[in-house]
Amino acid sequence: MREIQFREAICEAMSEEMRRDERVFLLGEEVAEYNGAYKASKGMLDEFGPKRVIDTPISELGFAGIAVGSAMNGLRPIVEFMTWNFAILAADQIINCSAKMLQMSGGQFGSPIVFRGPNGPAGQLAATHSQSFESMYAHFPGLKVVTPSNPYDAKGLLKAAIRDDDPVVFMESEKMYGDKGEAPEGEYIIPLGLADVKRKGSDVTIVSFGKIMKVALAAAEELTKEGIEAEVIDLRTIRPMDTATIIESVKKTNRLVIVEESWPVASISSEISHRVQLHAFDYLDAPIRRVSMADTPFAFAMPLINESLPNVERTVKAVKEVAYAVK
Repeated sequence: MREIQFREAICEAMSEEMRRDERVFLLGEEVAEYNGAYKASKGMLDEFGPKRVIDTPISELGFAGIAVGSAMNGLRPIVEFMTWNFAILAADQIINCSAKMLQMSGGQFGSPIVFRGPNGPAGQLAATHSQSFESMYAHFPGLKVVTPSNPYDAKGLLKAAIRDDDPVVFMESEKMYGDKGEAPEGEYIIPLGLADVKRKGSDVTIVSFGKIMKVALAAAEELTKEGIEAEVIDLRTIRPMDTATIIESVKKTNRLVIVEESWPVASISSEISHRVQLHAFDYLDAPIRRVSMADTPFAFAMPLINESLPNVERTVKAVKEVAYAVK
């Protein structure tokens, strides 16, 4: 099977859906003439023209509002944010308009929009450009939240998101766009709401999502050297969450570690912990452990960045603690 970059998978998904459905269009800062801030729309202006690949002013609130209005009138926009940190400015349109439109209009107006762009820390970008927003948007009924971890999933999930009749928050990462992975040519869809068991194991369940899946998988490989076989689950979709796959795994392994690149309070790991204790409490042989970002604004200095982010060492330590294998 061929290998493509994450950015190419995103581009292919958008292009294929725009060829399939003339109602689909892309708008955002630098998506047209510049081929996207991270080159995820390379060549799309040439193919689809300026009426369907639209460069916008630097006004996230403004072009998110245009997307909501166009969706109400039968179009299916894809909104690219240069970063979800900037999309804080568009939160009113995403949360108060798009997420609530179907309910507030009594089913008269839908909001089939994909809001996509990079999420989470990405090097030395400091406190205001290094935040993870998946738990914030997952809090609101009416929104679906998707966090792919590799090119194959990115393409299949994005195509599903574009076809979905609800607004979808699609979260990528600056640090993933150059990642390479296998992805077949042609049509395939990955349904929203289904997690994927990336690695089978019997001793502990590790749940993660997005680019931090690299840490989870690397930790699992490290643990095999000490005789601990971890089952690694990639959530892929945060909302709706595939609770059944997590519960099935925990019933087998009896232990759970959750790894996420976000602050610990009111996080995705908090929600997973609640669901597991509700549905599988009697199967747990150890307390659930979470490996998250340090509970402090993100730093600029590399030593502090390295100290605050989830890593393989911290994940291995957490697994050993739930497995009672700490030396």
